[in-house]
Amino acid sequence: MLLSRFPRVRLAHTPTPLEPLPRLTALLQGPQLWIKRDDCTGLAIGGNKARKLEFLLGEALSQKADTLIAQGAVQSNHVRQTAAAAARLGLKCEILLEDRVPDADPSYYQTGNLFLSHLLGGQTHLYPSDTDMEGAMQTVAQQVRSAGGIPYIIPGGGSNPTGALGYVAFAQEFLYQAGEQNLRVDWLVHATGSSGTQAGLVAGLQGLNSGIPILGISVRRNQSSQVEKVLQLALASAERLNLQQPINRNDILVSDEYVGQGYGYPTPATLEAISLLAQTEGILLDPIYTGKAMAGLIDLIRKGFFQSTDNVVFLHTGGSPGLFAYESDFSAKNLSPGRFSS
Repeated sequence: MLLSRFPRVRLAHTPTPLEPLPRLTALLQGPQLWIKRDDCTGLAIGGNKARKLEFLLGEALSQKADTLIAQGAVQSNHVRQTAAAAARLGLKCEILLEDRVPDADPSYYQTGNLFLSHLLGGQTHLYPSDTDMEGAMQTVAQQVRSAGGIPYIIPGGGSNPTGALGYVAFAQEFLYQAGEQNLRVDWLVHATGSSGTQAGLVAGLQGLNSGIPILGISVRRNQSSQVEKVLQLALASAERLNLQQPINRNDILVSDEYVGQGYGYPTPATLEAISLLAQTEGILLDPIYTGKAMAGLIDLIRKGFFQSTDNVVFLHTGGSPGLFAYESDFSAKNLSPGRFSS
C-alpha cells in the first residue's frame, strides 16, 4: 500500500501510544485490555480526525483551495480539528453545524468543541436538525466561489475514500507497534459513526493480512445501516489503493446495542464508563463517541463475549473537549464529585 502516491500534509503527532490498561483489566476480570491513544494526535487537543485531515488537506492544497467547508453536530470533534488544520495552513474555514440535540443544556451551545472551533477561527453557521447538510455545504461553496474563493468540501467526519486513507496509514503504524511490543491483538474495538475510521481500518488491516477483527460500536445508526455505510466506503478505499484482498460484508462487525436515545445523547452506561476509565486509568473519554464505545466494551466483557486470554485493544478516537458541554449530565447521575471538600 503505497500511501506516498497521495497528497498529504503532516498534521498529527504519530505514532500515538499503544498502552496496557492494567487497573481496568483487573477490575473487570476479563481479557487483557490495551488502548491506542489517538486522542494524542496533537491537533487542537487531538483526535482521530487529524489522520484523515492529513490526506484531505493534501488534496485540498493540490486543488489550490483557500477555504475549507466542513459540517457536523454542534459539539463536533471533526469541525474543531478542521478549524485547527485550516488555521495552521492559513486557510479560511466555514463550519456548518446541525443542531442534533435541540433539548441540550445551554452550556452545550457555549463550551467544549464549539468554543474551541470559534477560538480557532472557524466561521460557524447553525442549522436545525434534519437539514440536508450536504446541500447546505454546496450552497456555502457556491457563495465562496461567487466571492472569488476556491472551496474544498469535506464530508461529515472526513469520511470519504480520501479521509479513510488516514486509517489505512494507522493500520501500518498499529501493526508495527504491536510487533515491537510482541502483542498479539485479538480484537480492535472503537466507536463507529461517519464510517471513515472503520472503513480505513478494514481496508488497511485486510490489505496487510492482519487477521484482526474490528468491532465498531455504533453511536448513531442501526446495525444494518452502519454495516452498509462502512462496507461501501471500505470497498471504495480498497479500490483506490488497488488492494487485491477481498472485502465482504462479513468483515464489517458492528454493534448497535449502545446507541441509546440517539446521536449526542449519552446513556447512563456511557457516563459510568467515562467515570470508570477516568478513575482507574486517568484517561478521559467523551460522551458522544468513545464513552459509548467503552460502555459497549465493558458490557461485552461482563457478558463473556471475549476469551479471558484475549488481548483487546480499544481505539481512543479523542473528543474529550465535549465533556465540558455535558457536565450537567454527570451531575444529574451523581457521577461528579463536589468541587470542594472540607
